[in-house]
Amino acid sequence: MAFTDIEIAEHIITLEEYFWVHRRPPLHLRKKVREGQCFTGQSIELFHVRPAFERPGEFIESRIAKVTYVRSKKVWHVFWPRADGKWHPYPPCPETKSLETSLLLIHEDAECCFFG
Repeated sequence: MAFTDIEIAEHIITLEEYFWVHRRPPLHLRKKVREGQCFTGQSIELFHVRPAFERPGEFIESRIAKVTYVRSKKVWHVFWPRADGKWHPYPPCPETKSLETSLLLIHEDAECCFFG
């Protein structure tokens, strides 16, 4: 079952408080670099949108991470984008008990999977 509108609203607040407040681009870059999230089913994908290198007027979406809620187990799965273009479980902690914990893992990026 997909997230309800109420759950999406709650998740957006959590995303802001636990992730974007720490990872938002500096003020002087915000006209060019934007952050975003996409809700699909039970998943939230985090990304940045930035200008394409040497292609004026074009923008590129850079995937950061994906978290998926498994209702039957009440856990969040954390994924990172590998060079093969697929999502892979985050090696040190592929599962958490809360969205907040998942976002803090992504922000800390101990294995340099999300931000290089």
